[in-house]
Amino acid sequence: MTSENRNMILAIVLSMAVLIAWQYFSGIPQMDQQRQQAAQQQAAQQGAQPQGQAGTPAPGTAVPAPSATPATALTRAEALARSPRIAIDTPRVVGSLALKGGRIDDLSLKDYRETVSPDSPIIVLLSPSGGPNPFYAEFGWVPGAGANVAVPAADTLWTAPEGATLTPDKPLVLTWDNGAGLTFRRTLTIDTNYMFHVVDEVENTTAAPVALHPYALVSRHGTPHTLGYYILHEGLIGVTSEGGLHEIKYKDIAERKSETFPSVGGWLGITDKYWAATVIPGAEEKVQARFSAAQAGNDLTYQTDFLGDAVTVAPGAKATTDGRLFAGAKEVRVVDGYQKTYNIDRFDLLIDWGWFYFITKPLFLLIDWIYKGVGNFGVAILIVTVLIKGVFFPLANKSYASMAKMKAVQPEIQALRERYGDDRVKLQQEMMEIYKKEKINPVAGCLPILIQIPVFFALYKVLFVTIEMRHAPFFGWIKDLSAPDPTTVFNLFGLIPWDPGTVPVIGHFLLLGVWPIIMGITMWVQMKLNPAPPDPTQKAIFDWMPLIFTFMLGSFASGLVIYWAWNNTLSVLQQSIIMRRNGVKIELWDNLRDTFSRKKKPKAG
Repeated sequence: MTSENRNMILAIVLSMAVLIAWQYFSGIPQMDQQRQQAAQQQAAQQGAQPQGQAGTPAPGTAVPAPSATPATALTRAEALARSPRIAIDTPRVVGSLALKGGRIDDLSLKDYRETVSPDSPIIVLLSPSGGPNPFYAEFGWVPGAGANVAVPAADTLWTAPEGATLTPDKPLVLTWDNGAGLTFRRTLTIDTNYMFHVVDEVENTTAAPVALHPYALVSRHGTPHTLGYYILHEGLIGVTSEGGLHEIKYKDIAERKSETFPSVGGWLGITDKYWAATVIPGAEEKVQARFSAAQAGNDLTYQTDFLGDAVTVAPGAKATTDGRLFAGAKEVRVVDGYQKTYNIDRFDLLIDWGWFYFITKPLFLLIDWIYKGVGNFGVAILIVTVLIKGVFFPLANKSYASMAKMKAVQPEIQALRERYGDDRVKLQQEMMEIYKKEKINPVAGCLPILIQIPVFFALYKVLFVTIEMRHAPFFGWIKDLSAPDPTTVFNLFGLIPWDPGTVPVIGHFLLLGVWPIIMGITMWVQMKLNPAPPDPTQKAIFDWMPLIFTFMLGSFASGLVIYWAWNNTLSVLQQSIIMRRNGVKIELWDNLRDTFSRKKKPKAG
C-alpha cells in the first residue's frame, strides 16, 4: 500500500468515524422527530391530561403536592379562563398574565410558526397550570424562618388598574394587601423582545420588623418531548458563580431530585432547542440557585428557582427587590445583547454552542454577517466555504503539492519495491531517503480532509442549534436549511405518494434527496482525481465510499450537505490546479473513462 493511499484511507476512516458517531448519538433522525413533534402538537391542540394546580413553592424546599386538580382535562382556553387576566402585547410576543397568583403563564411568539407554512400556528411557549403542557414563571416572597406572615401565593388574587395591558410603553402595576399590615406591589415591564423586568415592593405598616426572602422560579409540569440528540441539550440549564454552567437533563434531575448551588448573580431556567424561559437575579445579588424535580399527580414537575437573602422591612418602611425573566426565542443577537446590557454572567451559553464554542460561534457570526448582505443563508454558507478554503489555502497548497510530488516519484518507489522485495526495513529506509531528498511529507495528503472535520462539526452545530437557521430557505425545494432534503429518490422525488421514511429500521437511510446525491457525485469525482489503488481491497473501499457517505448524509441538515458538496467541488478545482502547477498528470478524465469503459475479456490460453 502506497503512503498516498494509506493517508487517503486514514482520512476517510477518520471522517467516517465522525459521521458514524453523529449518527449513533443523534438517535432518531430529525425528520422522524419532526413528525413526532407534529403529532404531539396536534394532540396538545385537542387537549392533554392536566397537571394539578400547585401551591406556591418555597425555593430550597421540595415542590408541594398539587391541589385542586380538575376532574376532567382542560383545554388551553379553559385553563386560561380559570383566572382573570391582563393582556401582554408587544411587537414580538402576545399572551397574558394571570391575576390569580401573578404568574406569567401565557406567552406566544409572533415571529415563529410551527412549520414552514405561513399559515401554521405561532409557537406557544408558556402555558397555564391545569391545561396542556404547563410551563410558567413566578416571582414572589417567602417568609423568613419561623415567621408567620401571609405572603402572595398561587391562589392570591392581585389587583390591577382597570383596562390595563402590559406593553413596552405601558408598565403594569399589581397590588395586594395581606390584611395584616403588609402591602405588596409588583411592577412589570417588558421590552420589545423577550425580557420582563419584575420589581417587587413590600410596605410594612405593622409595629414589628418583617423578614422576607425574594424568589423567582420557572416551572414545567410533565416531561416534555425532546429531540434526544446527544449534541443538543434540552432540559434544565443555568450559570452560577460557584458551579459555572449547569446542563441537567430531565431524566438526571428526576433521579437526583434536587441540586442547590450558592451564587452571586447568574441565571437559571428550562430550555428547548430553540426556546427558553430563565429567571435572572441582580448581577450582585446573593442567591441559592436550585434545580429540582418532584412528583405532581401522575407526572413530574421540573423547576428551577433562586432564593435571595432575607430582606428586613422595618416598621413604617418599604423594601424592594427585582429580577428578570427571559422568555422567548434564543436568537444570538438578542441573547448576546442581554448579556452585555444587564451584565448577565455567560448568558450566551443559553445557546448550546458545544465544546467547539471557539469555532462554532465565530463561524455563525461570519455566516450571519454575510447573510445580512446577500439575504440567503444558503448563499452565505457557500461564500463562507470559499473563505475557509482561502484561509487554509497555504496548508492545502503544501499538502496537495506534497501529494503531487509523491505521484512524481512513484516510478522510483515502485523500482525500490521490486528491488528489495520483502526487506521492508531497507525499503522504508530508501523510501524515506527519497522523501527527504524531494522534501515530501508522507502524511501531508490527509491534512486537507482532516482540516475540514472541525469546520464540518462547527457548521453542523450552527445549522442544528441556532434559531436563525430554522426555516431558512435556500433555492427551489429547500425551504429549511436546518432540515434534511425533503426529496427522495425512492419515491421518484415525490412522484409516488409514499414516504420511504416510514420503513422500519432503515427508513431514515431511504430519505435520499437530490442534494445528498449531488454530494455523493462530487465526492466520487474527487476520489477519481487520484489513480486507482492497485490493491483490490483498497480499490473497493474507494469505490464504495462515496455511496456510503451519500446514504449517511441523507438525513443530515440540507445546509450541511450543500456545504459538503460545494467543498468537494472546490477541492477538485484546487487540487487540479496545484497538480498542474507541479507538472503532475491529472488522472481524473482517465479514471472516469476507465470506470465507464468495458474491460476486455482475457483471451483463452
